Amino acid sequence: MNTDETTGWMVRAATGGRLADEFWDKAVVAIGWEELGDLSTLGTKEAVLAKAREIHPEAPEGRIKTAVSQQLRFRDEVAAGDRVVTYDSGRRQYHVGTIAGPYQHDPERIPPCEHVRAVEWEGSVSRDDLSQPARNTLGSTLTLFRLPPEVLSEIEHLLHGEQVPAMEGALQDAEAEEDELARLQRYRQEAFEIVKDRVIRLGHEEMEELVAGLLRAMGYRASLSPQGPDRGVDVLASPDGFGFESPRIVAQVKHRPKSTIGAAEIRDFLGGRHADDKGLYVSTGGFTREAQYEAERAKIPLFLMDLNGLVQTLMEHYEGADADTRTLLPLTRLYWPL
Repeated sequence: MNTDETTGWMVRAATGGRLADEFWDKAVVAIGWEELGDLSTLGTKEAVLAKAREIHPEAPEGRIKTAVSQQLRFRDEVAAGDRVVTYDSGRRQYHVGTIAGPYQHDPERIPPCEHVRAVEWEGSVSRDDLSQPARNTLGSTLTLFRLPPEVLSEIEHLLHGEQVPAMEGALQDAEAEEDELARLQRYRQEAFEIVKDRVIRLGHEEMEELVAGLLRAMGYRASLSPQGPDRGVDVLASPDGFGFESPRIVAQVKHRPKSTIGAAEIRDFLGGRHADDKGLYVSTGGFTREAQYEAERAKIPLFLMDLNGLVQTLMEHYEGADADTRTLLPLTRLYWPL
């Protein structure tokens, strides 16, 4: 495929890529703005802007124009035959496909994302396999933006198992459309992804240490289980450190970024638990829907934590982390003018 002649788009699957599975399963990409209604009935850009201002009279003009630009691009510029990418943040995968149909207004398909286009999904590319310039470009928080040809080319090569040509850099087509708040959000998201990149590079024992450090930062006394048969327990935490005081938290840590945990692994973990245990299952590769269902129906409280959840919780509690945890994952605070 000659990507210099092919148009490629990033369409985000809501915050954190939480709708990526639905995009894949329902063979669509979609964006939202419920109050606008069917964009095909609004006609010109001026008409869409007028309705947007009517819906949100308090919003800054720059933000209104950026949001409307996104809607109109999805309606008018995205076309059948274009390549499209969406990000599954939990699994750190970019799903890749081809736009297969015209704009549709379908409030029932993937609410609240009611502006829809059909997609023929082809496969997925791991974020870990992309170059740093490509990662930076894909880090924009805009819901929809055009992919630079060099980034699309890299994605296509990876998708088809081909050697990726060297890329010195990529211009962010999206950056010119961002207002100050959107740029701050993008920087935050990029920082979040960079922290995830660092966590992914940890070894398995280091990941167990990181989870134990997180629990200590949250106020528990936590320690690693001795090596050997542990009946699914990697970390044990409790208020007293011995497990005598409630809650007694038992944690299983699976550091397999490219492998999701299924229902069978969840059942194995639950089979070794006591009635008063509280379970924590950490998987850097995420969980299948069946695994999530198994956790929901468990007889003890069980929390499933994917890579997103682990990093988000770490960032929330990092100020309380001990020296060992900070050495394992050094982070620094940045300030932004308001």
